[in-house]
Amino acid sequence: MDAVLAGLVKDKPVVIFSKSTCCMSHTVKSLILSYGANPTVYELDEIPNSKQIERALVQLGQHEVVPTVFIGQKYIGGPNELMSHQVRGTLVPLLREARAIWI
Repeated sequence: MDAVLAGLVKDKPVVIFSKSTCCMSHTVKSLILSYGANPTVYELDEIPNSKQIERALVQLGQHEVVPTVFIGQKYIGGPNELMSHQVRGTLVPLLREARAIWI
């Protein structure tokens, strides 16, 4: 993982790279919040080094840069991967393991 990304996700249970105008970013944030988790959200359209972060996210394999989710410092992916975890019932265990939720 890129050093910039590693620094941004370090010691944070849930990190979402988002854009304030992206409807899928809103959906992903809402899903995570609905479980009682408190994600760290980086709005890439509002921070100065966003181009560097976007390049690093593309290197991870993201075709669409936002939203991108990390849980427990592990790269989860975008909305499709997150929804797949939701449908398979593996999202809550991931959030628990990362200590993002306790119940």
